[in-house]
Amino acid sequence: MSNLTEKPIGELLGLNFFIPSYQRGYRWTERQVEDLLDDIWDFIHKPGKKPNEWYCLQPIVIKKSLNKYEVLDGQQRLTTIFLVLKQLERFIESETKSFELEFETRNTKTSNSKEFLKNIEIKNEVEAITNIDYYHIYKAFKKIKEWFQKKANQGNSSISSEFITPFLKSTKIIWYEVDTAKDSIEIFSRINMGKIRLTNSELIKALFLNSSNFSNSEAEEIRLRQLEIASEWDRIEYTLQNNEFWYFLNELNTIPPTRIEYIFNIMYSVAKENCLELKYRKDNSIKNDEQITQRISDGHLTIKELYGNDEYSTFRFFSEKFKLHSNEEIESNWGEIKRIFQTLEEWFSDRELYHKIGFLIATGVKIQFLLNKVKNKKEFQRFLNEEIAKKVTVDLNNLEYKNAGTVKNVLLHHNIQTMLNFEKETSRFPFDRFKTDKWDIEHIHAIATEVNVNKEAQAEWLHLNFVKTNLRHTNESLNEKIEKIKSTKKTIEDKEFDEIIGYVLGEEDNNIRNLCLLDRGTNRSYKNDSFKAKRKKIIENEKMGVFIPICTKNVFMKYYSKDLEHLDLWNESDRESYSENINSIIIQNIKSN
Repeated sequence: MSNLTEKPIGELLGLNFFIPSYQRGYRWTERQVEDLLDDIWDFIHKPGKKPNEWYCLQPIVIKKSLNKYEVLDGQQRLTTIFLVLKQLERFIESETKSFELEFETRNTKTSNSKEFLKNIEIKNEVEAITNIDYYHIYKAFKKIKEWFQKKANQGNSSISSEFITPFLKSTKIIWYEVDTAKDSIEIFSRINMGKIRLTNSELIKALFLNSSNFSNSEAEEIRLRQLEIASEWDRIEYTLQNNEFWYFLNELNTIPPTRIEYIFNIMYSVAKENCLELKYRKDNSIKNDEQITQRISDGHLTIKELYGNDEYSTFRFFSEKFKLHSNEEIESNWGEIKRIFQTLEEWFSDRELYHKIGFLIATGVKIQFLLNKVKNKKEFQRFLNEEIAKKVTVDLNNLEYKNAGTVKNVLLHHNIQTMLNFEKETSRFPFDRFKTDKWDIEHIHAIATEVNVNKEAQAEWLHLNFVKTNLRHTNESLNEKIEKIKSTKKTIEDKEFDEIIGYVLGEEDNNIRNLCLLDRGTNRSYKNDSFKAKRKKIIENEKMGVFIPICTKNVFMKYYSKDLEHLDLWNESDRESYSENINSIIIQNIKSN
């Protein structure tokens, strides 16, 4: 069983590490070394730092081999730590000043990596340049010396003694010790091929399955509980791998290496949102930097200030929970993870909750915000309707193309609620297909400013787009000109034809009554197509498996229209009927509150 813990740098003193031959040599740049030292220095001088607060380095993966530790991952960090200790060793009070470090393949008859590292402070560039790995190590150590000297020149004369205690006691690595029975090269290959990564979920799994956390339990009891948690873990991960479930909850750009990590992040986010210190600051209007610094100095930190917001903040949050090494902590935290997951499953399975919550998440509402509002189902339904109303209750008469965010929300809600209204249907709005496509707000009836017709296409465009109506097309001179172009295919100047385009298409309509949602691929293929041609394209694309939202399809099938005399036009009557339907959906949501 793998073992995971946090180790302060001071606990590495006296240990013996070797870097096996299958690993590349040391390659950290001077910039990386300087960044590490700057980060630790900033941590040392962090305002209001608590006495037990610590700075966390990324994981080191090791495997015990007799009296040595084989480094499988993290050797760049470990080597840099060694070099910093060499710079500081005269200030270290313990008898053991550092740890031993040796590169398996760097030893020759005339050169020994262990000796080179041990005496790095007296080595010069001539010796270092004989071996590319030694050279990079030498350059890194030189940068470390320069960094400390620069700090001393800036007035920090006791820089080394000031640095040493926090470096040894409050700077920690995540120590991940793998089973000695496992093959080292296989583990190394999997890490570096990206098949496994030390993500938050991997580290947290080690916490849950660490036998030391099952206090006062018999070995067989521990083994059975570990198997039970591992099985439940796999079921959660397997369920989250279903893209229908995943994209109901998430956007396209949020796919962690293992999806169960999403549940851990939710738990951490909920804790941050429910933080008592955060509530206290809000209630007492503590907002400016001076006030916040004072609170931190007095030992009052928010969850985010305690555990950070970096890659491993979620792991640190859980790691702190396991400090007591008690069965109760395991059961309590694992129970909360299962509760969150089961709530998400319930939302996904309930057709009404699925559509309403799916809409809110798709329009930017955070999952932790919804979880905090879960009480009884009736109250939760009312809350969801209220949140939806905030997104879609608008005056449709004044909702224009330029209000893209609101238009998209209203159109998306129109599609989702339309599907939900089919009570006898089992069909659901496919959030997975919606989120994996890019979407445009499309003009149903083209507007003149979007149309650009080449001279040779003038006649063809008129054939497709000009449908004479008694109400709109009353200019006989223009009507005759249009018919002449259509019959003779003679062209006219662009400026003159622009006038005809405006006449054919009529007054520009950017209101929502002339807008729908359409996938970008279909929309960009339209060019200057007429309503009739657009309908044909939509039918063709749907046959090929392209997802066409139901209300967009209804528009081009004239589903909302009362007047079916002009099937090839999107006229005033059609627009009014469509707008009335959108409005009825909004009113339906308001009345359900």
